[in-house]
Amino acid sequence: MRRRRRAASAGLAVLAAALAVVGGTEAQASRGAAPPEVKPAPAAVRWVSAPVRIADAATVRLLRSGDRVDVVAAERAGPPRVVAAGARVVEVPDPEKGVGDGGALVVLSVPRDTARALVGAGAVARLAVTLC
Repeated sequence: MRRRRRAASAGLAVLAAALAVVGGTEAQASRGAAPPEVKPAPAAVRWVSAPVRIADAATVRLLRSGDRVDVVAAERAGPPRVVAAGARVVEVPDPEKGVGDGGALVVLSVPRDTARALVGAGAVARLAVTLC
């Protein structure tokens, strides 16, 4: 009988301790104390696959999956600028037939913000790559 009482007492003590930990912030709030500040988790960097048309098709033929490249935008009215640094080559699709000097396509793995910058740069400038 004593063993049962002791086991029940120990169980109640563990339950009370658990409730004190869980309900601690609610108890503080009910007493007028400010609850602890909870910081949101930092946003995860979302990597996407970005198809990019590179002006020089011969350069693209040198690339292999897994290579690291910098993408450079060359505009007529300014110096060249790096749009993506250290982007990983995911795929080099077969060259398109019938496309003259339209460059060649390469698929890069980059953060979502960098993909947006690549799209914008590709619309107004010729893009080139350098191997890292």
